[in-house]
Amino acid sequence: MKINIAALLLFFTLGSLVAQVDSLQIRPKKKLFKKTIVPLSLLTAGILLSDSNFEKNLHETAQGWVGNDFRTHLDDYTRYAPVATIFIANVAGVKAQHHWFDQTKNLAVSMILTDVVTRAIKNSVYKIRPDGSNDNAFPSGHTSIAFASGSAVYEEYKNTNPYVAYSGYGFATITGGLRLFNNKHFTSDILAGAGIGILVTKLVYHFDYLWKWNPFLKSKDVTLVPRYAPGNVGLYFSKSF
Repeated sequence: MKINIAALLLFFTLGSLVAQVDSLQIRPKKKLFKKTIVPLSLLTAGILLSDSNFEKNLHETAQGWVGNDFRTHLDDYTRYAPVATIFIANVAGVKAQHHWFDQTKNLAVSMILTDVVTRAIKNSVYKIRPDGSNDNAFPSGHTSIAFASGSAVYEEYKNTNPYVAYSGYGFATITGGLRLFNNKHFTSDILAGAGIGILVTKLVYHFDYLWKWNPFLKSKDVTLVPRYAPGNVGLYFSKSF
């Protein structure tokens, strides 16, 4: 893997920015740095593990479990399962941390920013996929999006329903595993993608108090749901009369 200097600068800038902002205590209720330890560790592990002999042996072992001819498109759908989980839980009456509009806003911002960061790193890092299809394996886009939305599920339901909260990470983990078994990514690609998705969402939720605008706070007959596809982001809007 050939890492562009810009990619390394981006990584270290993220880490130093988190530390600096945390020291300012813009939001003294919770320490930002503590929230970012896990995602930064995943991202670091992905960078250090990439192209190592251990990773190659690990990938060969994984392929040996499922066979070289294993193929499934299920990961194209599981990466969006956490998004569906949020709104299905709302319909089912599971209490969330935020109003549906704030959920949608934070979820959309998290997914868009994650996609932007992931694509920027992909364009700066040369790493051939294990199946040889192209040279933008690092990091995994499917995994980063899945963990971004999975983290949103966790943030919304961690205080009310742990089963729903952790289901987001469950779907994200399945997505990462399927990318590995599909021979599309190495372990380091998946770890880095998970780190990016979690980190971006944690930052979005930490600073959500800076944009507490909700025109539908008192409306009960309006629904807004994000729609995302590679290169295509939109919103589904409905109103009952």
